Amino acid sequence: MKQFIAFVRKEFFHIFRDRRTMLILLGMPIVQIILFGFAITTEVKNVRVAVLDPSNDVVTRHIIDRIDASEYFSISRRLYAPEEVDYFFKRGEIDMAIVFKQNFSDQVYTGEAGVQIISDATDPNMATMQTGYATNIISMAGQEMLPPGVQASTIVPQLKLLYNPQMKSVYNFVPGVMGLILMLICAMMTSISIVREKETGTMEILLVSPVKPLFIILAKTVPYFVLSFVNLITILLLSVYVLHVPVAGSLFWLVILSLLFIFASLALGLLISTISRTQVAAMLVSGLVLMMPTMLLSGMIFPVESMPTPLQAISAVLPARWYIQAVRKLMIQGVDISLVLTEVSILAGMAILLVTVSFKKFKNRLE
Repeated sequence: MKQFIAFVRKEFFHIFRDRRTMLILLGMPIVQIILFGFAITTEVKNVRVAVLDPSNDVVTRHIIDRIDASEYFSISRRLYAPEEVDYFFKRGEIDMAIVFKQNFSDQVYTGEAGVQIISDATDPNMATMQTGYATNIISMAGQEMLPPGVQASTIVPQLKLLYNPQMKSVYNFVPGVMGLILMLICAMMTSISIVREKETGTMEILLVSPVKPLFIILAKTVPYFVLSFVNLITILLLSVYVLHVPVAGSLFWLVILSLLFIFASLALGLLISTISRTQVAAMLVSGLVLMMPTMLLSGMIFPVESMPTPLQAISAVLPARWYIQAVRKLMIQGVDISLVLTEVSILAGMAILLVTVSFKKFKNRLE
């Protein structure tokens, strides 16, 4: 046991001496969580709106004021002809246009009032969100201008948004970033660490030591397990106190789930190290097998349900998909642990399978 602890300490010292490795291990999680939390967002903000209002009556002015007062929109231009809409869209000076009909206020009482919302749909998702926000504001502002006792001819539906009423995109990105960071640090850094020993020829020196090969491999993975746990705590603290994403569920089970995912990722890193002979090869395998699929197919950015069936099948073999799915349920929805047993069971099965295959391959190659 003393020899094993000595090997673990050696690996810690080796990591701490390498400034670049320390920067990747401890700096990358902070940069990524802040980048995804503040810079990359799908929220509607600062939409430049042009208004074509031929009637210019009390109702239309009230609606325009409500739109301009919103944090999502800003009235940037007043238009005087329909042809100007296409002109300013092509020049890239507006993101959305609102066109009122003639005699708008008179038509409000008869239910014939018409307003057209034109949005740049080169980004379909953003266009859908922009028009949805604008429709709600216009409907509410129109209702406010009706005199007492007069009801609108159309019914404005009431929206109730569960778990994320402010529609903050960071609620969606934080679980994904957690899965991406832990996967990269555990799997990629572990595989590179072991392959580096093989590439420089020092692994043979370690194997002739009194410590069994199994304990040597474990000693090289323990530091990354500890550093991943530190990164997990850092991500959670930044999420709660900087990005204001609450942990709605059990913090205890969230940590246990994360440790299980870290264990599976370490086993995957060991597996990559068995098939790679150089650090460059390990980096390429890690990037192709881990980073890109984790970002695109795990549900981190795009919903898995919207993908074609073959891609959904590939997504099912990614540990990050089940971890991100479970974290969203525990952290955002605040469900009980019994409702994520499917994800936990799949992660546990993957971890056992990866550990078994990894150590078997290591035993056959290193002895």
